[in-house]
Amino acid sequence: MKMNLVLELLDSPGQLLRVLEPISTFGANLVTVIHKRDYKNENGKVPVQLTVEGEQADLAGLINKFEELGFSVIEMDGVIRKEKITTILFGDIVDQDLRDTMDKINALDGVDIVAFDIKLNGEEKSTSLINIEVDIGKKQMVFDKISEIAEEKNLLMKCDYYG
Repeated sequence: MKMNLVLELLDSPGQLLRVLEPISTFGANLVTVIHKRDYKNENGKVPVQLTVEGEQADLAGLINKFEELGFSVIEMDGVIRKEKITTILFGDIVDQDLRDTMDKINALDGVDIVAFDIKLNGEEKSTSLINIEVDIGKKQMVFDKISEIAEEKNLLMKCDYYG
């Protein structure tokens, strides 16, 4: 089985070697390496594209090893991996333009609201539960943006992350 992976590595000496070492340990073969040092993300990490061949179980073990070593596998066979975030907002949500809040979150690159629930309590404050899918590596940016929105609209916020 052949698999194309895109990982994010710190742009520092030895990182590429650290990601290549486990490949033979899991009985896989390295077919291609593309190391794009010119394309750093906001965290100073660079994408590395690997094509590896091996048995499905071995490749699954290899991916787990990459993550154990702290390397984010952001794409597998052309499919961008997602993380899940649950956000709770509390306050005058409806009066603070609910649609504007959702539009600001949805406007973020690599972010999708997948579920939204609101509990209204008459004329008092309300609570919303927002489930969001985020591209791997963008979780902190989403936390920060939702925090900005909550502060701007005078809402209380709680975020939880689920990998």
